[in-house]
Amino acid sequence: MSVEAKSNVQGRNLVIALIILGTMFFSIGFALGINSYLIPLLKSQLSITSTESYLVLAATFSAFLIFGYPASFVIAKIGYKRTMALSFLLFAIGFYLYIPSGNMESLPLFLVASFISGMGNTFLQATVNPYVTILGPIDSAARRMSIMGILNKLAWPVAPLFLALIIGKSVDDVRFADTTLPFIIIISVFVLLGIIALFSPLPEVKAVGEDEENVDDCPYAAKKTSIWQFPHLLLGILALFFYVGVETVALGTLVDYAETLNLANPEWYAWIAPVGMVAGYIVGIIFIPKYLSQSTALVASAIVAIAGSLLVVLTPPEISIFFVVLVALGCALMWPAIWPLAMTDLGRFTKQGGSLMVVSIVGGALIPTLYGFLKDLYGAQNAYWLAVPLFGYILYYALKGHKVRT
Repeated sequence: MSVEAKSNVQGRNLVIALIILGTMFFSIGFALGINSYLIPLLKSQLSITSTESYLVLAATFSAFLIFGYPASFVIAKIGYKRTMALSFLLFAIGFYLYIPSGNMESLPLFLVASFISGMGNTFLQATVNPYVTILGPIDSAARRMSIMGILNKLAWPVAPLFLALIIGKSVDDVRFADTTLPFIIIISVFVLLGIIALFSPLPEVKAVGEDEENVDDCPYAAKKTSIWQFPHLLLGILALFFYVGVETVALGTLVDYAETLNLANPEWYAWIAPVGMVAGYIVGIIFIPKYLSQSTALVASAIVAIAGSLLVVLTPPEISIFFVVLVALGCALMWPAIWPLAMTDLGRFTKQGGSLMVVSIVGGALIPTLYGFLKDLYGAQNAYWLAVPLFGYILYYALKGHKVRT
């Protein structure tokens, strides 16, 4: 398979690499989880609509659309580790700008800060996801991605809880000035992580057929002249676009959903989705590839996610929020399964393919914004109808789309 590293990292070196990469995946989730705290804060402090408050997510994820593909050229020029270090610098700049944004009570400046943070996320995602995919055999890539996914998704609720604990107030009582100290702490940690990434022992890995001298090792890709000639990749990009969007709704809107239902301590409901996702990741770690293929896992995931979405919209409002755990459970193995299915047989186009996959993360900007619009019109519960057709397409990709070749 073309996505297997030329020289697989083994033993102790593999463990060290996974620990470092796991820290980076946690950082990605933590940075995105901050949005779930900012959305209700901006809504209350700036007196804006749900649609306007969800522009924070749109600004964060729109960076993937603009910088996702160019990231492949940056990685090719300076390597994986330096690109990782660059991403943490961008994170730190974005987080710093949240402080004057709050002092000035400026939504546009908040959006600029979120966009720069999103740039950091783009470059980090463009490095760590292909890196983990090609770090070893392709048929076990979903297992490695599941391990990374646990750390990533646990970080989502850690961010709002960290902010709540440091500030010491309910989100309903927080003022912008209260967020200065926690953001200073976060900035310091991310600068330190950038230094660690730069001097880490991570090896530079390449996929089979990626170098010009061994392109024939991947015959399917050797005959191609453009990244756009891989239909299974392009269909996978659309599947990932839908997945990221719905997952972001499930992970990023729970605090707001709980507030809409007038539930006490709404920030604690941020744990509902990560619990479901971690359970799904554990299944992936145990069963893939020995008992469950990556495509079969994706089929099962899509079915569970569709069922969960229907239960969210059809059950009484006071219990509907708890069925988001099934949506999250279904989402868990989508990312780990879609990546290797789409990245197979790319050969020398592997870096470009990985960066195009990262572009699809812009789904996390557009679909939650659409959710916010539907929420304003029809309510938070009915807005979840949006998820059903999107998961339906992912089911198609799991059954047929990933097999399409030319």
